[in-house]
Amino acid sequence: MDLGIAGRRAIVCAASKGLGRGCAMSLAREGVAVTIAARTPGPLEQTAEDIRAATGSQVTTVCADVTTEAGRDALLASCPDPDILVNNAGGPPPGNFRDWDRDDWIAALDANMLTPIALIKGTVDGMIGRRFGRIVNITSGAVKAPIPILGLSNGARSGLTGFIAGLARETVQHNVTINNLLPGIFDTDRLVGIIQGAVEAQGISVDQARDARRATIPAGRFGDPEEFGEACAYLCSRQAGFMTGQNVLIDGGAYPGTY
Repeated sequence: MDLGIAGRRAIVCAASKGLGRGCAMSLAREGVAVTIAARTPGPLEQTAEDIRAATGSQVTTVCADVTTEAGRDALLASCPDPDILVNNAGGPPPGNFRDWDRDDWIAALDANMLTPIALIKGTVDGMIGRRFGRIVNITSGAVKAPIPILGLSNGARSGLTGFIAGLARETVQHNVTINNLLPGIFDTDRLVGIIQGAVEAQGISVDQARDARRATIPAGRFGDPEEFGEACAYLCSRQAGFMTGQNVLIDGGAYPGTY
């Protein structure tokens, strides 16, 4: 399927690896010029080279911490008029809420709620003016089925979800859609952190922890970031213009609910 976005411009956050990299790669395959951001220059530049080699698309890198105002300013200066925005940030650490103080909560909110909102604020009016925009927020399957040890993520991402539910109904009349992609357990560095948390909390081996997590997934495997990227590309497509304010769960069937 031709997604109808060749020649568009995209910003993809936290794109040096994992789910962000998968989204940037899929968009570039569709002929989108991508601006990718991350905090560590080495992996960021390597990812840019890999995307260019695989797709031939234009790739611009911005080494910045987008949870800061300076980082967001640098990113938007590099791509001031994006047609597509993919918000993404590493999740806060697992743990017990009794051990978290105000600073822990503020850091989680900054990364997983307030930064995406700030980047939407900086881009959405331009999209409205051009009558095309696709915003995808990478959140978490924990928005639908909270994970006890990920309380910081549960809270911050649910706040973003509530905000998007209202805004997405205002922008869609201008052909600007906003949707959330909710990953389940994907084979990324995030999984490594969750596994380590289980090892420390339960006193089990890494292999035991991985097997236990895998057993909760009806698909019998962890997700591949590349398939996540393809779902993101579809939400950014011309064909997805009638889809907004949705929380699209990609978890191999792990969520047990009907709705």
